[in-house]
Amino acid sequence: MSHHVVSVKTYLIVFAVLLVLLVLTVAAAQIEHGVLNLTVAISIAVVKATLIALFFMHLRYNSAVIRLAAAAGFFWLAILLVITMSDYLTRV
Repeated sequence: MSHHVVSVKTYLIVFAVLLVLLVLTVAAAQIEHGVLNLTVAISIAVVKATLIALFFMHLRYNSAVIRLAAAAGFFWLAILLVITMSDYLTRV
């Protein structure tokens, strides 16, 4: 199995994007969106988790089987989030 070396520039770009998303998260928490607060927060968190999984956990450079296992995990997470959001939205 070969080891893929990721450049420092790629790590710095991903880090900068994560910092921008952090600022967006804090800004979104300060603004009252009503029902959309949870949706915005979870959407930003999913984008951040995807970036971390792809670049820092090297899923982008792994075999198709590993990517399929990660995709199955994200699919299961999506199911759980849909169930959570449907319960939350019925209580608002």
